[in-house]
Amino acid sequence: MSLWTSLEPASTTVDPGGSATVLLRVRNTGDIVDAYRFEPVGDAAAWTTVEPPLLRLYPGTTGTVELTFAPPRTPDATAGPIPYAVRITPTEQRGAVTVPEGNLTVTPFTEVRAELVPPTVKGWFRGRPQLAVDNLGNTRVTASLSGGDSGDRLTYDLDPGNVQIEPGRAAFVKATLRPQQIIWFGAKQEQPYSLAVRRSGAEPVDVAGTFVQRGVLPGWLAAALGLLLAVTIAFVTIWLTYRPQMQTAAREKPQEAGKVEPAGPPPPASSAPSPPAEKPEEPAEKPDKEPPAEPEGGGGDGGGGGGEEEPEEETAATAVRDLAGSSEGRHICYRVFVQGEGWQTPVCDGAEAGTAGTAIKALDIAVSDTQGVTGAGAYVGEGWRNGDQWENADDEEDMVLGSTEEADPALQGFTLKVFDGAVCHDTYIKDRQWTGETCTDPGDWKYGGSPMEENLQLESVRFTV
Repeated sequence: MSLWTSLEPASTTVDPGGSATVLLRVRNTGDIVDAYRFEPVGDAAAWTTVEPPLLRLYPGTTGTVELTFAPPRTPDATAGPIPYAVRITPTEQRGAVTVPEGNLTVTPFTEVRAELVPPTVKGWFRGRPQLAVDNLGNTRVTASLSGGDSGDRLTYDLDPGNVQIEPGRAAFVKATLRPQQIIWFGAKQEQPYSLAVRRSGAEPVDVAGTFVQRGVLPGWLAAALGLLLAVTIAFVTIWLTYRPQMQTAAREKPQEAGKVEPAGPPPPASSAPSPPAEKPEEPAEKPDKEPPAEPEGGGGDGGGGGGEEEPEEETAATAVRDLAGSSEGRHICYRVFVQGEGWQTPVCDGAEAGTAGTAIKALDIAVSDTQGVTGAGAYVGEGWRNGDQWENADDEEDMVLGSTEEADPALQGFTLKVFDGAVCHDTYIKDRQWTGETCTDPGDWKYGGSPMEENLQLESVRFTV
């Protein structure tokens, strides 16, 4: 060995976004003039510079080079100790390579960013925004979530209520906003609110949003109902005050007609006045016409009324239309077909569809605001079924993968793609539990389900867009 090296200091600390310098001393212990090339290696090599990169030394002389470490202020510069090294290659004796090593400690920093998607939600009884929390620091972040507004007019349901986020990753929190009072009549009202990301020993990160609460019924309908009620009260009052006195009119009418006496013997003459004859009781007035008898069975000319129309089947498309009408942004709804049970109720945006232990035979998927969806079902045992005939559906339309026929096998996988944005899916495979969320790149396919070599049935799914 014709080279002696020394790192001063051997260990140092650097802040992300800053820099630190270490001196490397090199002595030529050989008997010939040699030139040495320096090259940083290891995990820190990407942000390590050596100056000068080439050093020429005479025998017995010592030279110095500077190692400068400048880690970026990004999650790539992970906090903690990082070993580093410099490869020294002599020009004359290429086989005598020396690699001195040192230790560099990167200090931790925390940076959290949060965003509401969408920032404004609308609804009659609830709103469903999502809170995206990004960890832009170089150490793990643990945080709790909470919501608030002026006047406590909203209640908040956050799922999950606590998150742990690795450096460079993001967490998505589903929020459900419910107003304390429902607006039955009138125009919509805007209610500002905020969701807070709270960390121990740090200021909370607040994200502002707006919930637009719609009136269940339009305001003009309330005015019309009020006017109708006033007219009804006025009519009843007038009727009770000026209603016809039918009984009095019936008694006075014979008195007026009594001017013509009926034929009969005249009363006997007498000097004493005779007592007035008692007025015979008049029979109660009979109605001019008898009320028509109601036909038996309560039926009219229309044949007694027809049967009610059957309700429309609730599919993934009907569910995503309802959700898109009350909440802006991209949405995905889906349901599964289970042998012996039929189609289950649709769920949306990351909720679980299916039951562990029961095979899925078919998937019904519908999206909104993604310019459509396309995909195919996989049967690992027999390969792709009709693999060259992909299923396609526009926004808010049903796309069905697999088969509901009893003789056909259960689904074991699928592939999906949306045309605007990305689709993420997580699958529950028999005997394998959840396989973990996988997301497509915009416009690309992504397979989900059983590994091709294992041939396992699909039992539950979750989708988000």
